Parts: sequence; structure tokens; C-alpha cells
Amino acid sequence: MIARDEAINAIASQLDEDDLVITTTGMISREAFSVLDRPGNFYMLGSMGLASALGLGLALLVPRRRVFVLEGDGSALMSLGALPLIGAERPPNLVHVVLDNEAYESTGAQPSITTRVDLAAIGRSSGYRGAIGCEDQETLVEELARTRTDGGPRLLVVKTRLASARDVPRVSRSTMEIRDTFRRSVEART
Repeated sequence: MIARDEAINAIASQLDEDDLVITTTGMISREAFSVLDRPGNFYMLGSMGLASALGLGLALLVPRRRVFVLEGDGSALMSLGALPLIGAERPPNLVHVVLDNEAYESTGAQPSITTRVDLAAIGRSSGYRGAIGCEDQETLVEELARTRTDGGPRLLVVKTRLASARDVPRVSRSTMEIRDTFRRSVEART
């Protein structure tokens, strides 16, 4: 297992300027904002379970740009129906990253069921072109690099430790600012 902020840093190191990033609500958006804030990021504030569906729509809208979805296991479990939809649509530019700490950490670290549910297997059976579990940073970086050459959609289930970085500030922009900045970023390169 790796620390979630280390996983987010690894993802940030593999992003191109044109890549778009959707992050789920909670600590993932906060950590992404503190590490890799950029105009091409859309932070889902207060909307758990919607990141993968939004990422699918975006990937279909801008097929020449990679779209990354960063969500936790709780968010992925909340929207399992999105996985077969992504598999059926098969957008080659979608990279779906589930940061799986086996808990709903943002709301008090209640355990999720991913100790008994294999999200990568669900991704494979749903039609993702690639779905793999990542237990360490080296595997994560290798799989992220593979997204440049191998078609998607790809699902990377990254096992992370419970316990996020402390004192991570909240996203300091309003939802309107996030929307407008992201919209300009999408429109500027489509």
C-alpha cells in the first residue's frame, strides 16, 4: 500500500498539459488541489459517486485528450453502474483511478467492502480494456505510463493507506470558479 498523497503525486508527474482531471469529493479533491491544481482540473465538491460518469461524458466529448478520473473506493462503490457503461462506450482516452483505502475516510473512516470486493475484476468484466490493482508506487507509475500507448478505458485500483496527509486545506475556489476555469480549459483545446 502507498500513501494517497504519494499516489496523487505520481499521477501528477504523468499528466500532460492537455490532460483533464475529475476528482471526487472529500480528501481526494483537497489533496489534488494542494498538489496539482491546474485549470484542467474539475473538483467535485459535495457530489460523491458522480466522478466516473462525468469523466465518461467528458472523454466522449473531447476524444483527443486524456481524461483522468480520481475517486475513492466509496465513490466507486456508490456508482458501480458507471463501470459497465464505461466498458460499453470504451472511450480510449479515459483513465479511471480508484484510490482504495478500504474506508470512507472523509466521513470518519467507516470501513468499505473493498476488502471483499475486487474492483479491478469488476472493471475487467465490465469491458475496460485494462483493469489492474496497484499495490506500490512503481506499478502505479508503470501503469500510468502505459496509458499513453495502450487504448482505454483503463481502470487502476490503487491500494492506499488509511490516513491522509493532515492539514490539507479545502479547495479555496467556489464551485462557480471551478466550473468556469475548467470550461475555459476544455474549450481552449477542443
